[in-house]
Amino acid sequence: MSFGEPEGYDGDARPRPLVRRGAPQAAAAAVCLVLGLGLISGAVTGSWLVGGSGEEGSPSTFAAAGSLWHSVPVDQLFPPTVQGRGAGPGGADRTWTRIAVAPDSGCKNAFDPLLRKALAPVGCERLLRATYTDATQSYVTTVGLLFTTADAPGMTALANRFRKERLDRRSDLMPLPYAAKGTLAAGFGARQRASWTVSVLTEAPVVVYAVSGWADGRTVDDPQPAGDALEAGATTAAAQAGLGNEAQGLADRVERDFRRNVRSASEQPS
Repeated sequence: MSFGEPEGYDGDARPRPLVRRGAPQAAAAAVCLVLGLGLISGAVTGSWLVGGSGEEGSPSTFAAAGSLWHSVPVDQLFPPTVQGRGAGPGGADRTWTRIAVAPDSGCKNAFDPLLRKALAPVGCERLLRATYTDATQSYVTTVGLLFTTADAPGMTALANRFRKERLDRRSDLMPLPYAAKGTLAAGFGARQRASWTVSVLTEAPVVVYAVSGWADGRTVDDPQPAGDALEAGATTAAAQAGLGNEAQGLADRVERDFRRNVRSASEQPS
């Protein structure tokens, strides 16, 4: 079925064909269409890079992400220095310096029993960890990348469970820090954990986490999840000291760098 060209009306109310679109107008429309598609594509890519899509990535991207633990240099996964513009309390800038990198390993003894049980459905391919300190050397923060053996539906199921059951807010599911001997983090143990965050990605077989504490090794009786510590009016010691900002800010930036590495790897010709 085809349709004729729409009609208009002249001054005597007699039908007349509408003016045919000229070549310049058609060309302009085509250019707008191309630009529009480009903007949409760029928006999708940008959303993935900053973690805003909340949707599963393509199979090739998912596969590329799962192999980064052995194909990307440690300085790209955990940069020696991380800039946290606006990441501190009140929007203050932060700078974190890496003081230790743990040897890549499996997950044995890397998590407390309950967190290990919660993560068990997605398995453990490799665990990478690094510990940082802030510019004043007052705080220490361990950030980790857990590479799982799960497929995309498995990661989505775990992410949904963490969100619905608020597992990332439970103090009995805090990640363990990496306490490296001979560094500011030498005394950063389980009892020194003050704030933490856990993010289960759905576009990659990876769990990103961070846990922060004081560099002087003081124990903490009331650790608080970073999400709660960042809320206005939070009065715990962790919140007042900005340790929620330390954990959340560093985890966010390591996750962003990871996503950029995934994009770079997935664009390389096979």
